[in-house]
Amino acid sequence: MDTPTRRNFLGLAGNAAAAVAVGAIGVRLIEAAQAMPLASNLATVGTPPTNPVTEVQWRHPGSRPRPDWGRPRPRRRRWVCWWHRGRRRCGWRW
Repeated sequence: MDTPTRRNFLGLAGNAAAAVAVGAIGVRLIEAAQAMPLASNLATVGTPPTNPVTEVQWRHPGSRPRPDWGRPRPRRRRWVCWWHRGRRRCGWRW
């Protein structure tokens, strides 16, 4: 008979933790399955809907889709500084 070692004990503890995790997941799945409602008419469960195509919402023919940010702001020049070849340069940028 083998003498118990630390490696054997840790392997046993790891297997027990895995078994507990699998059991907890199984309990959650069983609870979710019990909470699901059943169809009232089981004969029509597998049949497809009568009209699977839905109507599409169209925009006005002349309008283009735009983000809802409002009107675009005009571009203004601003004074900024940047690095160019190891030196700091400042000036007007668009």
